[in-house]
Amino acid sequence: MYCTRTLTDFVSWVGGTDRRLALFENLFPIPRGITYNSYLILDEKTALIDTVDSSITLQFLENIQFVLNNRPLDYLVINHMEPDHCASIAQLLLYYPNLKLVGNRKTFELLHQFYHLELTGRTIPVRENDFLSLGSHTLRFAFAPMVHWPEVMVTYEEKESLLFSADAFGSFGALNGALFQDEMDFDREWLPDARRYYGNIVGKYGSQVQRAMEKLSCLNIQMICPLHGPVWRKNIDYIWNKYSRWSRYEPEEQAVALLYASMYGNTENAVNLLACKLAEDGVKSIAVHDVSSTHVSTLIAEVFRCSHLVLAVPTYNNGIYPEMLNFLHDMKALNLQNRTVALIENGSWSPVVGEQMRAFLEGLQGMRILEPVITIRSAPSAKTLEELEQLSKNLLSSLGTAIRL
Repeated sequence: MYCTRTLTDFVSWVGGTDRRLALFENLFPIPRGITYNSYLILDEKTALIDTVDSSITLQFLENIQFVLNNRPLDYLVINHMEPDHCASIAQLLLYYPNLKLVGNRKTFELLHQFYHLELTGRTIPVRENDFLSLGSHTLRFAFAPMVHWPEVMVTYEEKESLLFSADAFGSFGALNGALFQDEMDFDREWLPDARRYYGNIVGKYGSQVQRAMEKLSCLNIQMICPLHGPVWRKNIDYIWNKYSRWSRYEPEEQAVALLYASMYGNTENAVNLLACKLAEDGVKSIAVHDVSSTHVSTLIAEVFRCSHLVLAVPTYNNGIYPEMLNFLHDMKALNLQNRTVALIENGSWSPVVGEQMRAFLEGLQGMRILEPVITIRSAPSAKTLEELEQLSKNLLSSLGTAIRL
């Protein structure tokens, strides 16, 4: 049975949700599932904006058939060729033999690599700022390479000022009936997943996101229609400003995330002591995560949120504890920048990871190491407690007065 939503008198949402999928890209946990968005425009000509993952193809086809109501499907606009958005193309070509595919040169290169379809006479290649008239509606195309694949483009519908934004402005999470951001408590229900989605999927490409946003800033955007997550039709500046901040690698909050590894609880003990002192000193929104039991995508999201990090870890085989090292490598791979970081090392006979973490962080842009670097030998001592008190004061001073009670 079809399940659609109306965006405007001429545009419908024809996507769907998958709550069974455990790992997005077989990598990122999605306990709330995922939404695959697709949009159908009815005019003198009809146009579908992107398709969906193969897991919901049957639902997707029923949705399209219902909205078309026996009309032909004239165009499929392919903004992004990742399989979770293009896996239904072959089925559409069978259902609609006169369907034309609209994309750029790299779109069709990837389409051939994935699906090896015979498309002679069925493609419409477009360039930057080309347009496609559907009648009273006009689609204009803007390229957004590496946000987050090289072929990505976005589509702007000029009559109703709709931006079909590909993977930009998206989120993990399955929609629960509500489609629009103003139908939900976004900060409570969606912001953590939107942040985690941005940080891990798009986060490496901050400069490319900035260029795309600059290009689009002249448009009168009344609705943002991403390929995952809620549609934005009110308070668009909210998500726009989040993307602007995230893509400049500016912290979202003046806050502290304490990220630790602990083999026998001693390093964890030090972290708990520091967290309590920070709270007593007036710091709010403190996050504490065990890197051994917290997925690295959540740790990356915390880096995008917080201005200050505390990394606490034991020495392991004369090196950085493996799960912490994995997190540091992810930070580097995602080009994370501009944070203040305090370090706590532990080692029973040869604590060396403080300098190793310092060297790693100094290889990232804009990372400031906050002194003192604390060394624990096996278990926290009275000296450790004094150093933690001093570190708490230094963190408070670095945070500034904005977070004081």
